[in-house]
Amino acid sequence: MSKKKIAVLVGSLRKDSFNKKIANQLISLAPDSLDMEVIEIGNLPFYNEDLDADAPKEYLNFREKIKNADGFLFVTPEYNRSIPAVLKNALDVASRPYGQNVWTGKPGAVVSVSISPIGAFGANHILRQTMVFLNVYMMQQPEAYIGSAYSIFKDGVLNEDTNSFLKKYIAAFTDWVNKF
Repeated sequence: MSKKKIAVLVGSLRKDSFNKKIANQLISLAPDSLDMEVIEIGNLPFYNEDLDADAPKEYLNFREKIKNADGFLFVTPEYNRSIPAVLKNALDVASRPYGQNVWTGKPGAVVSVSISPIGAFGANHILRQTMVFLNVYMMQQPEAYIGSAYSIFKDGVLNEDTNSFLKKYIAAFTDWVNKF
């Protein structure tokens, strides 16, 4: 079986983001059958339809990476009960111009990470709602809401309970991706 290319999109730009740490942990736990890569979204200019006639190289490069991916793993915080603007912008850039959505028809999953105890529940479900329109087949179970993110790392090391959950999650995601 050939390796599946998985684009990992992290909705936080902060250098020491809990979301980046979780994304990197998931990548480290992934089996060899997944080729997982964090795709940078912080450098994308805000989507503007006027730019599509002569699209910036950042748009073109990002769209190509998404088009070439076999699936997607989103790791996102929650800002004001929604997804961060940088993540929404990435979704828009790769789904435009109208009729040229490069997300379509591929599997995906979301892990939401927050300092609050509810684990970015709102962002998780808002992202899922958007994926319905973009025709990304989101993994339903297990769901992943990682709350109280301040308490799950000690000296930069993830606690065993969370790590054990992430192992099960990446195994389920691998099975999900392999169905496509």
